[in-house]
Amino acid sequence: MASWNSIPLEITYQVLGWLAFFSWTLCFYPQLILNYTKKSVVGLNFDFVVLSLTKYSSYLVYNAALFFSPVIQRQYREKYGYGAMIPVAANDVAFTIHAVLITLVVAFQVFIYERGSQKLSKTCTAITSAVLVVAVVCIIIAWPNNSWLWLISVFNTIQVFMTAIKYIPQAVMNFGRKNTEGWSIYHILLDLLGALTNFAQMGVQSIDQGTFVNFYGNIGKTLLSSEVVFFDLIFIFQHYVLYPSKRLENYSKAGAENTKPLMKSSGDSSQGENV
Repeated sequence: MASWNSIPLEITYQVLGWLAFFSWTLCFYPQLILNYTKKSVVGLNFDFVVLSLTKYSSYLVYNAALFFSPVIQRQYREKYGYGAMIPVAANDVAFTIHAVLITLVVAFQVFIYERGSQKLSKTCTAITSAVLVVAVVCIIIAWPNNSWLWLISVFNTIQVFMTAIKYIPQAVMNFGRKNTEGWSIYHILLDLLGALTNFAQMGVQSIDQGTFVNFYGNIGKTLLSSEVVFFDLIFIFQHYVLYPSKRLENYSKAGAENTKPLMKSSGDSSQGENV
């Protein structure tokens, strides 16, 4: 079994991993809190929520199976070398468990809060149904031959695919509305921080082991972080560059309403009496 060559690098790896965990964990809450305070999910794309739930569920299967199953770990080392370290850390498992649970909470908010004319698209329903069918078929194929590593790799591929497409509906919706109201930018900033620290964590492991096997041995994690960085930069560009006027206009209106006097001044009253 592979072990760390450097204690400082091992500590750095753990610190970066949990920093990524907390960043990606906290990134869910700004949107959840925004929905709660507004009692509305207008501006949050429902396809994004459903595709996210599908993605995180698939990723949880991969992470939990590879982290906890000795059989799958043995199959992994048979494929990538007995000196290879398992590329899934405890923070990966913790994150995906939390992600599934909190996304379910957001999905519940969609049902109970004001949502305007928004609804789930037929495309999203078709994609989610197709993914479910593929997962069931792959389980049936893998079961007789105990091809568990192959099976969880399929789930890892699913989560990569879902990550690639889940952001698209929200980005398109922001573009169509020409604003990012109802979509929390703090979610995106924390999401980006999590992806960058995730990359750094994998880099530290590669430096210690003198190999990039953890990048291509867990290609799903590598592609996940790459996709997150790409789309988060798009959302940041939309929020701060493309549509800042809409956001500032809304803030100005809110500020004007808050500065209105509760009572007329005596001067206003006297003028009213003289009219």
